[in-house]
Amino acid sequence: MHPDGSHLEPPPAPAGQPPPARETLGSRQRLRRAAQFLEAYQQNQSWHGRHMVMFLRTAPDASRRLGVVASRRVGNAVERARAKRRLREVFRRNRAAFTPGNPADVILVARRSLLAAPWPEVVRDLLALARNAGLLPPEAP
Repeated sequence: MHPDGSHLEPPPAPAGQPPPARETLGSRQRLRRAAQFLEAYQQNQSWHGRHMVMFLRTAPDASRRLGVVASRRVGNAVERARAKRRLREVFRRNRAAFTPGNPADVILVARRSLLAAPWPEVVRDLLALARNAGLLPPEAP
């Protein structure tokens, strides 16, 4: 309990109801091994956007997991961490819109412009890349 009497944690779910779902990408939904990233880079399936680059990794174990990368070009450690958080969040919020027939893993590489970009522009960039990569149905004319 906080000194002012308020709770820092959300209240427990009422009896008989499941607890609220976590809104994060769990460890099973993320790529973690360097070999998986290298495999994606070697497959040479990439799409370049204004704020990020998207790589797809097709493999028998692929299941629409996410890997994020922010090199030192993006900025210092704090800025790189912020860029990776933004990439994870934009993917998490839009993942359900991706077509279920394509089980490829996604790797997003941050560009420096991602840090200053307004959120709607980041979302548009991800959706455009996903559409070009075949993860979303094409737009109607």
